[in-house]
Amino acid sequence: MKLTPRWRKTVLITHVTTSVGWLGADAVLVVLGVAGLTGAAGGPDVVYPVAGLIGTVLITPLALAALVTGVLSGLGTKWGLFRHWWVVTKLAVTVVMNVLVLFVLAPGLREAARLGSELPGRDAINFVVAPSVACTLLLLTTILSVSKPRKRVRAA
Repeated sequence: MKLTPRWRKTVLITHVTTSVGWLGADAVLVVLGVAGLTGAAGGPDVVYPVAGLIGTVLITPLALAALVTGVLSGLGTKWGLFRHWWVVTKLAVTVVMNVLVLFVLAPGLREAARLGSELPGRDAINFVVAPSVACTLLLLTTILSVSKPRKRVRAA
């Protein structure tokens, strides 16, 4: 399948927009996680419901859209999905992060929103660590997208 130039640009713009939005939403979760730990911004009873909303309304659809548009871009352009290490790495990171968003982060944020100030300290720390790791991984995928290391995957 080869995308026409118009569709290629549309898919690329959508992919970049959703990926950057995902990164921004994760950065907001870091800030909210710190606010929840320190008792700032109205405390955990305010912060965690907001984080839950961001996780379910923003991050989940952005993560899924970034994955779908990335796959479409790989399939419809010269880069392919499995020709270059940087594309394979981006795909693997994005798939793993989507699984974590859907089955760990979003349910955990909903639970944190329900518990508020009753959330155990260990879980509160996880709501700083997890989005920090996510931001780092999303920055890595951005670097790979921009630098596009030319090394190819060896044919079997």
